[in-house]
Amino acid sequence: MAVHPRVQTLAQTFLSHADHEAPGLVCGLYLTGSVALGDFRPHTSDVDFVVVTDRRPDPDQADRLRRAHMRTRSEMPGPQFNGVHVTWDDLTRDPAACGPVASVVGGRFRSRAQQDVNPVTWHVLAERGVTVRGPHPLELDVWDEPESLRAWSLGSLDEQWRRWREKAGRLVTPRGLAVLGSLAPSWSVLSVSRLHFTLRTGEITSKSGAGAYALHAFPEKWQRIVNECLRVRRASQGPSLYESALARRRAALDYIEMVLDESLRGKLAT
Repeated sequence: MAVHPRVQTLAQTFLSHADHEAPGLVCGLYLTGSVALGDFRPHTSDVDFVVVTDRRPDPDQADRLRRAHMRTRSEMPGPQFNGVHVTWDDLTRDPAACGPVASVVGGRFRSRAQQDVNPVTWHVLAERGVTVRGPHPLELDVWDEPESLRAWSLGSLDEQWRRWREKAGRLVTPRGLAVLGSLAPSWSVLSVSRLHFTLRTGEITSKSGAGAYALHAFPEKWQRIVNECLRVRRASQGPSLYESALARRRAALDYIEMVLDESLRGKLAT
């Protein structure tokens, strides 16, 4: 599939630095997330990656990968290049069994992290991953189990998003103030909608796809906040659908609360 030129440049910049720092180490590079789902938005999207090596990097190799990411970010501060470093063998088994792997989140390289490997990444890679280097994903034996995807989605709502909602509900906090902006409500509303979509269908959709789904999946009273979040994601130049940032914040938090209730205590959790 065709990808945004900036995404291509970013991926090739990383490979150039990785090959210079650690020749022969990076055997595969695949793009997942919004790029693979056809919903990359230059003003809001990250570029999600899966780097594949033959073996787990040793400490020296991990330092070389860290330098490659630092040099990449120095040359291209945006969009962020976030993802995981795994082996071919890792791709063949349950992500929960992979243990800690090297990863980059928010531009920060971590040599050992576990929560960043999940069934969503495996599923998108298996079905729609974009190859930059390595065999086509259809040639790989990527582990992909629907029940694990469902369990992970429920866990994400129950743990990550319930805590996020609680913290965002307190206005005079960094997260609470962030929801007064436009990007945080859009990101959060569309993200929980994606998880609801996965629980109902067993598939993965983009944030924009989740917004389109939410317009039909939930009562009409929620259409305004969903349309507002889609407007922000599309970088529409039109005016906000809300008279104030406080009103939009309240609607976004109420929507997230509704999705959590339906997903965790309603029929989708059974």
